[in-house]
Amino acid sequence: MDRIAELDHRHLWHPFTQQRGWEREAPLVIERGQGTDLIAADGGRYIDGTSSLWCNVHGHRHPAIDAAIRDQLGRIAHSTMLGLTHEPAADLAARLVAIAPDGLSRVFYSDAGSTATEIALKMAFQYWRQRGGQHARRTSFVGLAGGYHGDTIGAVSVGGIDLFHGAYEPLLFAKRTVAPGDADALAGLLDRHGEETAAVIVEPLVQGAGGILIQPPGYLRRVRELCDEHDVLLICDEVATGFGRTGTMFACELEGVAPDLLCLGKGLTNGYLPLAATLATERLYDGFLGEPEEHRTFFHGHTFTGNPLACAAAIASLDVFERERTLERLRPKISRLAELLADIAAMDEVAEVRTLGFMTGIDLGEHDPALRLGHRVTLEARRRGAIVRPLGDTVVLMPPLAISIRDLERLVAITAASIGAAVAATRPAGLRGLPAGGGRPAAGRAAA
Repeated sequence: MDRIAELDHRHLWHPFTQQRGWEREAPLVIERGQGTDLIAADGGRYIDGTSSLWCNVHGHRHPAIDAAIRDQLGRIAHSTMLGLTHEPAADLAARLVAIAPDGLSRVFYSDAGSTATEIALKMAFQYWRQRGGQHARRTSFVGLAGGYHGDTIGAVSVGGIDLFHGAYEPLLFAKRTVAPGDADALAGLLDRHGEETAAVIVEPLVQGAGGILIQPPGYLRRVRELCDEHDVLLICDEVATGFGRTGTMFACELEGVAPDLLCLGKGLTNGYLPLAATLATERLYDGFLGEPEEHRTFFHGHTFTGNPLACAAAIASLDVFERERTLERLRPKISRLAELLADIAAMDEVAEVRTLGFMTGIDLGEHDPALRLGHRVTLEARRRGAIVRPLGDTVVLMPPLAISIRDLERLVAITAASIGAAVAATRPAGLRGLPAGGGRPAAGRAAA
């Protein structure tokens, strides 16, 4: 373990991590997983409270998914989809179309949520360009403040988190931004600029990386209506919200919305292998049809597009959803989680709890960034046997859907204790044990 830590500190560069702080701490070395637990090289066992960055649905080392990958390994691990096809990619596409919102009939594979977004943006842009005439004016996009759609340049361009995206502003294309949840603001913007707009892109119902920000009921439905009124495409980024996170297979279902383009990733393979998908309507697909000399082809691709191993894992994951009645069994867990979070929302140290389905953000309020309060909570949770991850000073809980109610209760209890300990450690010695104060509400509010 010391060898791994030494090699890590000498050679690795971690994502979304200030390496100076990282190098001051001994890294937790994960060796294996079992069910909804992560097991460290020193034998320590931890509840996977973040689903390994929101990917894991059915637990680690699920026998059905393991078997599917082993079976596919006995056939072929990778084959290009440039000029060829294969069974897992075709079968998975049919399965995705069958469960997706109505009208989505075509599947374009890539390898991550960012690339799924890039594909949707390029499809929308090229679609209008190829229609010609006045339609060719539709070259801009509308995104939501606080939105996050990945870290490639196009995805960053339509994002809305200054901390993540501000440094790259000179590289980005311009977009228009509206406040999330404000349908009137979007209506006014489209009244003024609808004829120039290719698409509106949203994270439906919940903005994940923005801090688990919940949109008001009916907002997504109104966004769909406004897009229809102005003949603007709607892109729904369900990389984080898809595959059961909000209680239904896709968040769009909760408001009966069918987008023109749907971006999927993360839970698609239960976190086993990198795979993403962009689903499009037949209308979009038809806009790219033509003779070779017309150059209407969608000129985009990835080396590992439709990787057979990843597709096999995704098919097996969908099979587990059906066989284990994952969504049906999730309902009582969602209810229990809401009950447990009410106690956390009442803590003096907590400003607000935002939750929908199995997505939860525990907002600790505003603090001096040098305190790294969210990070302190993660370290306290680790000492108590759970892995959680903050977004600034918002602690995110997003456990695998397969977690037992007993472990869910333990995860929330660990989180509550860790928040209390982390906040207490930041106070002057003479003030420890007193309420957190700091200008925040005396009790948090659970938002659903």
